[in-house]
Amino acid sequence: MSLDLKRAAPEPIASIDMLLEGFRAAEKPRAGHLLGLEHEKFVYPVGGLAPVPYEGPSGIGALLEKIGGAGDYGLFRETPESPVIALQRGIETVSLEPGGQLELSGSPFRTAREAHAENLRHLAEVKAAAGPLGLQLVALGYRPFGTTADMPWMPKTRYKMMRRTLPERGRLALNMMLMTSTGQVSFDWADEADCVRKTVLVARLSPLMVALYANSPILDGKPSGWLSYRSRVWDEVDPTRCGYLPAFFDGSFSYRAYVEWALDAPLLFLRRRGQYLYPKLSFRQLLKEGFEGQPPDMGDWTDHLSTLFPEVRLKKVIEVRGADCASAEMVGALGALWRGLLYDAGAMEEAERLLPKLTLAEHRAFHETARQQGLAGRLNGQQLHRLAAEMVAMARRGLQRLDPQDVPLLEPLERVAASGRSPAAAVLEAWEKDPRPEALLSRFTL
Repeated sequence: MSLDLKRAAPEPIASIDMLLEGFRAAEKPRAGHLLGLEHEKFVYPVGGLAPVPYEGPSGIGALLEKIGGAGDYGLFRETPESPVIALQRGIETVSLEPGGQLELSGSPFRTAREAHAENLRHLAEVKAAAGPLGLQLVALGYRPFGTTADMPWMPKTRYKMMRRTLPERGRLALNMMLMTSTGQVSFDWADEADCVRKTVLVARLSPLMVALYANSPILDGKPSGWLSYRSRVWDEVDPTRCGYLPAFFDGSFSYRAYVEWALDAPLLFLRRRGQYLYPKLSFRQLLKEGFEGQPPDMGDWTDHLSTLFPEVRLKKVIEVRGADCASAEMVGALGALWRGLLYDAGAMEEAERLLPKLTLAEHRAFHETARQQGLAGRLNGQQLHRLAAEMVAMARRGLQRLDPQDVPLLEPLERVAASGRSPAAAVLEAWEKDPRPEALLSRFTL
């Protein structure tokens, strides 16, 4: 989650070249490339299924205060009078998604095992605070019970505005905000060519990751027909800011291609005078026309980039966004998987040859198969679990050359791929065996 920190001194945008320069400024020497994990999870009462509100002695706010008091965190508030909505300890941030999903935005590390260790420390701190409050953490990609009407909203101004604006763009926008939970990983790039190569590779392989991590088959107490319903939701959030860029698949991707795509997405909000406003403009229109007689500035652009949700997102890092929330071990494996594939030249070359070159329409069909059928699906007759196993094996070889101590983190993915069963299969089996909501939630606690 973006904390919408205090805006820097405004720097008016004079040309698109300034936007391109933002990506050039993010380039880093290969020797300094790092990775970071984000892990969202649901908070539920122990033995219950009601969503946890922010308020109250066992609410999300109380949980944040208890974590912060025990863990030497700084408390983040939008104003001195506002409630606590995040915790900060150095770069490490514990924050809230709109429906109270608790998220760790981890520190950047050189190795996947360091990022995994930080996440384990975080989970231990949260569970120690949650237990006395009668709360538990649940690792699923979509809330299996209830609807958006049942969900509380966290007290963050950004979310109040997005609650108003994003549903105008898609029928399931509120489902995305309130009902989904993910694992994400971020990586660096050396120059534009390296950024293009990594981003395109992640986009092409993302359906295999979706299948490996599919963990959200239940919708309002019934099988949804998708093993990753979380992924399905994104189809109806906003087609101008979600999914895959055509440039990922036609050979035209570049810094400029991403900027041009982003310029055409509508604003979700604009911050002025400490308020969130809603001019119904694309960023391109804002750049051309200005607002209240003033041109947009780089702070506006940073805000806008944080409201774009493609399967692979560029900010100051490459964000890999397609995995459902899963166990801590599976999230640790996510960092190892992509470190092995993206930071080792040999593994990257292998991975680029793994799949046939697909058009955008063909790739979307591939993605649909992955989220609906998981590892049991096929691509041009090839079983997805076998392709996924090959992808994980390539990452293993990359890590063996790059840093063998990260290799053991891949073992959960190797087991999943070898089984041919996405994690959602276990969720469906648990639900069929005992459809009581509290039993299912307790089965998938962290």
